[in-house]
Amino acid sequence: MGRTVRVALSGIAVGIAVQAAPAVAAIAPLRRSLMPGLAGAGDPRHVALTFDDGPGPDSTPQFLDVLDKYQVKATFFLLGMMLEAAPELGRELVAAGHEVAVHGWEHRPMPLRGHRATYDDLARARDLIAAATGETPRWYRPPYGVLSASALVAARRLGLTPILWTNWGRDWERGATPESVFTTVTRDLKGGATVLLHDCDCTSAPGSWRNTLGALPVLLDELHGRGLSVGPLREHGLSAHR
Repeated sequence: MGRTVRVALSGIAVGIAVQAAPAVAAIAPLRRSLMPGLAGAGDPRHVALTFDDGPGPDSTPQFLDVLDKYQVKATFFLLGMMLEAAPELGRELVAAGHEVAVHGWEHRPMPLRGHRATYDDLARARDLIAAATGETPRWYRPPYGVLSASALVAARRLGLTPILWTNWGRDWERGATPESVFTTVTRDLKGGATVLLHDCDCTSAPGSWRNTLGALPVLLDELHGRGLSVGPLREHGLSAHR
């Protein structure tokens, strides 16, 4: 096979991979098996604790109180529109030792946006997070966990590493309870997991963050009881810019 043909086929393969990645990433079992890095599978002795959709003036400080009591740090995926309304909370997160990351500016599905709009959304959120907190974000998680080819390209241009999750609590649902959040998170949970929870209900059922808050101490007790360390993504043994 000639070099020109091999290069052409290689380019086609890359194109197919870029287009297929968002679909695979959206299906949890496929994501965990085929894309463990994207799913957040990390150090088997560690569990990464992450929160989406904040910061919320009424809710986020209460999560900080619980995390401070347990001396646990976490990664907070911030929405630009929420941080713009409460920049002091972003500064408080970093001052307390937590990690801040990009969840976008608005909580809208990425596949509905064009290339330019996608880049602008991520860049605007990244720049505000850096300016408000003094910390340049490293990670990016798309709204609803649904990536697009445009989002993958924009994230790479902005120096952001896409990361999803291995376990979630379905804490955004109207019928959720602290017990259901805990049960759902710990189903099949093992060392190396990345846990997704929410510290704000701006895109969830009203008051749903209270269920997450109620489940959090029980979850931390469970993980510590298993001998697992809990912390932010920066301590999870993952590589950036995959």
